[in-house]
Amino acid sequence: MSMPVPVCVWAVGAELAEGPLWQAAENAVYFVDIKGRRIHRLSVATGEQRTWQAPDQPGFLAPLADGTFVCGLPGGLHRFDPASGEFRKLVDVEPHLPGNRLNDGFVDAQGRLWFGSMDDAEEAPSGTLYRVNEKGAALAQDDDYVITNGPAMSPDGRTLYHNDTMRRVVYAFDVAADGTLSGKRIFAAISGDGHPDGLAVDADGFVWVALFGGWRIERYSPAGELVDQVPLPCANVTKLAFGGDDLKTVYVTTAWKGLTAVERQHQPQAGGLFSFRAPVAGQPQARCTVGFGR
Repeated sequence: MSMPVPVCVWAVGAELAEGPLWQAAENAVYFVDIKGRRIHRLSVATGEQRTWQAPDQPGFLAPLADGTFVCGLPGGLHRFDPASGEFRKLVDVEPHLPGNRLNDGFVDAQGRLWFGSMDDAEEAPSGTLYRVNEKGAALAQDDDYVITNGPAMSPDGRTLYHNDTMRRVVYAFDVAADGTLSGKRIFAAISGDGHPDGLAVDADGFVWVALFGGWRIERYSPAGELVDQVPLPCANVTKLAFGGDDLKTVYVTTAWKGLTAVERQHQPQAGGLFSFRAPVAGQPQARCTVGFGR
């Protein structure tokens, strides 16, 4: 299918922008700058740009029913209140691994939060995929990752996709009704430049994978076949989210992390938030309810 060219809608210059999150009630998109320790919000209706300082590296945001967010910070899950800018710890995660941080999260249609951890030095396979249970505890689901990325789920809720960034593969898991995972398998292996970073699944069940160092987003069929590509004007593409009234406006985060001074001169929009119109819709953004109340 024909893909339009993404345009930069906020040249924020984030070192490591990640985790775009569409909030329909606000007509706004949130995202984080992990290394810059910031949370950003762009109002689509007014163009207002707002930024909050985080106390540490924010790996992701996940919405709660009361308008606040779960924010993944090193050592635990915190509640972030945009009205006050305050952070309050909810759950300890890996306090015994001070070299780890949290990285990328997703809320499924049942209101369950999935997220990963990783070695902040990007060397040791100390990363784990977690799911928050009904008691609010983070339960390990899979491990042996240097960098975890992109948990997302198929529209029928039966398949979870998760990236092993360093091994350059996208895994698929079968998901039971209670959230238990089984049947881990390679869904797709990246053959060109770049490493799989964040991902999203559209309403037709196709998987969109952002490629860090790859200058593009790749779109895979539910069978794991590469069917489309969306080029970006900067190398480090980190994640995407579907938004807008019809969920066909795609927001894409990028990063200048790892670029040389010369490369940054040739990629002046690196670290910006991009947008393009997709020919298919995404899935609605769910809110965290399991383990966090309603």
